[in-house]
Amino acid sequence: MTTILVVEDEPAIQALLEVTLRSAGYLVQQALDSESAHQMAREDPPHLMLVDWMLPGQSGVSLVRRLRATDATREVPIIMLTGRAEEHDKVTGLESGADDYVTKPFGQRELLARIQVLLRRPRRRAPRSLLESGSLRLDPATQRVMVEGRPLTLSPTEFRLLHFFMRFPERVHSRAVLLDRVWGSASMVEDRTVDSHVARLRGALQESGLEDLLETVRGSGYRLCARTLQPRMLVTSD
Repeated sequence: MTTILVVEDEPAIQALLEVTLRSAGYLVQQALDSESAHQMAREDPPHLMLVDWMLPGQSGVSLVRRLRATDATREVPIIMLTGRAEEHDKVTGLESGADDYVTKPFGQRELLARIQVLLRRPRRRAPRSLLESGSLRLDPATQRVMVEGRPLTLSPTEFRLLHFFMRFPERVHSRAVLLDRVWGSASMVEDRTVDSHVARLRGALQESGLEDLLETVRGSGYRLCARTLQPRMLVTSD
């Protein structure tokens, strides 16, 4: 039987989804927060996941990023459910790794149709995307950063910051954007905390001779000056 993991903390919506999915013949599993959802999906990957954006603790966007960075869940189809209907919110949800984006309130027939479309897609091993800039190399799947073949030690937050900067080189990112894309929109982190983590990341890069890589743009935010940065795609069997 096809299993769908529903990650939703609102009882009314959770109950509605359970009835809708069970009536359509799906086996329904439920999680109330990102941490338990990630553990459940990693230990026994479902056929599809419905993930709410606003969750207690870590946001649904952050959960989707974690799922895409985990081998066991990298290919699981994910539909994000949210009341956010603005275009930039949809872009954020899709760029995080979600396959589809459904706004609340949603029609039950439409949701079931979107689920069926995703379940019909052939599942294949996604290529690993390695980001490189000169001597700097970042592997999102293994969460390793190397400089001239030597490991660069970063905290999880510093890694996520560097990964985001390397995905969008030369683009200026405001503190608000970094808060949303690295910490998640539900996070209570303040601007000065962003500055602190950026400073630590810059310090780690400077120790490796990459002091000109991360630039402060006064009044705007931060930019990764990596004009030679190119993504490499490696198809792996792991």
